[in-house]
Amino acid sequence: MTTEPTRTGLTHFDDDGRPHMVDVSAKPLTLREATARGRVRMRQATLDHLLAGAAKGDVVGIAELAGIMAAKRTGDLIPLCHPLGLDAVAVEIAPDPELPGLTVTATTRTRGPTGVEMEAMTAVAVACLTIYDMLKAIDRGMSVEAIELVAKRGGKSGEWVRDA
Repeated sequence: MTTEPTRTGLTHFDDDGRPHMVDVSAKPLTLREATARGRVRMRQATLDHLLAGAAKGDVVGIAELAGIMAAKRTGDLIPLCHPLGLDAVAVEIAPDPELPGLTVTATTRTRGPTGVEMEAMTAVAVACLTIYDMLKAIDRGMSVEAIELVAKRGGKSGEWVRDA
């Protein structure tokens, strides 16, 4: 078993193209952190409705909680993704009048042998989908957009930050 990319350049396939879970057993435990973001674009009237508190219940709070719960289940959702014990997950949702809509940001952290990028991105995706689900009764035209890794720290590859 290997942790290095095969001749295909991908770590999740062997030289014969068969999928496998990367062996991280020999890798040292290091502090790893990742931040991801995404957005939910909606009509201005939908954002106004949400910001005025007219929505029944706490849409943002429930979506933040859904993102945290999703990060903890990433290994169950994404094939070949290692199940990780997360030390911290934070999900923040902020209005973005320029979209108009909401921007979702998630940061995940662990001490482990592999990164937490997928956990941060899963948190964002599920938080965005939760927002859509809770507001679809008034705006089915919303879109979930631009889920992306913003930064990662730790491990063999060190720090990576998305260019502006």
